[in-house]
Amino acid sequence: MTAPRDSSLPVPAAVSRRTLLAAALGSSASALLVACGGGGDDPASAPPASGGGTATASSYTDGVISGFGSVIVGGVRFDDSAASVSTEDGVAIATSALKLGMTIEIEGGRIDSAAASALALRIRLNTEVLGPVSAVDTTASTLTVLGQTVLVTTSTLFDTTLAGGLAAIAVGAVVEVYGILDTANGRIVATRIEAEDSATAYKLRGRIADVDLTAKTFTINGTVISYGGLPAAQVPPGLANGQLVRVRLQTTQVGGQWVATALRGGRRWPDAVLEAKLEGIVTAFSSASSFSVNGLPVNAATASFPDGTTGLVLGARVEVTGTITEGVMQASKVEIEERRVPGPRQFDLRGEIGNLNTTDKTFALRGITVWYGGSVDWRDGNAATLANGLRVRVRGPLAADRTRLEATRIDLRG
Repeated sequence: MTAPRDSSLPVPAAVSRRTLLAAALGSSASALLVACGGGGDDPASAPPASGGGTATASSYTDGVISGFGSVIVGGVRFDDSAASVSTEDGVAIATSALKLGMTIEIEGGRIDSAAASALALRIRLNTEVLGPVSAVDTTASTLTVLGQTVLVTTSTLFDTTLAGGLAAIAVGAVVEVYGILDTANGRIVATRIEAEDSATAYKLRGRIADVDLTAKTFTINGTVISYGGLPAAQVPPGLANGQLVRVRLQTTQVGGQWVATALRGGRRWPDAVLEAKLEGIVTAFSSASSFSVNGLPVNAATASFPDGTTGLVLGARVEVTGTITEGVMQASKVEIEERRVPGPRQFDLRGEIGNLNTTDKTFALRGITVWYGGSVDWRDGNAATLANGLRVRVRGPLAADRTRLEATRIDLRG
């Protein structure tokens, strides 16, 4: 795979790329050419590879962690035993820091389509917003963080410290939100929310407006940010309205403005990769054969649509499989999540049982509390067989408060 292209930077002239971009972005092409996506770093800030991280990747996957026993994203089980893992700021972290519902990028080896598995080489964890909550609306199922609207869905997972889910979040609390940036509707669709009361810096990703090159300020959905304290070399070239950026902020406002301590382009997409899988939201739409997902242009002229194309609209959540050529996704299959996965999302966890509580009928697995008091399809054992240290596989949806998994199947063979 060639080096990732920072899509927040101007795109070099390339006839085939421009042709596809114009089709994919329609009237929004000029704005999205500047910035198309959400979540990367400059090459200089990328973490050093370790273990499998030094190998050349042939696949790229961007999506939400839906299970463990390795890492499951987009229905593919990635062996992460030798992968280098880092935050979007290039800080190396342990594999154990990865949690259900987090959004990540994976560079890996070839995907075995029959076994739906691959070797992960590099994993990068992406945050959409980290900051104080200014409003909570349990009726609309939203909260506001750093001025950004965060939508909570039936698939949003809350950390166990937020028992009660959305109702447990108070105005003024600091939270970290993982999710999918829905620029078409000006919101973040949350996939995981955690309390972060000890945060030393805030983070925000979004499309900028009201750029003032003299005052050195811009806004993201109305939130005013000052970047005047940054050296010119740390400001993305050609900063302009419509550009997607990722910004790190001081935790205290100055004169009603948030102060940037770091500012980068929003996303580095691979320029070319043999296998790609992208889970996200349609952020620009021209037709069923030409649209963008998370800002990445998609050419779906020869793709299959197992769920049809009726629900393929601006803001729809989709999963796209294909290749990437000259920074454009050449789709072979486009699935519409609302049709492919009706009802609550099913999660899949494998690991060793801990904190078994036979009275409450719960145990801990990969940082998640599992409740087995409902209707469970038991395989190779039953509730009496459970024990701390026993390796199991659990599948099921989230509970109503989205802080625990309600098991519908437990396989004691692991």
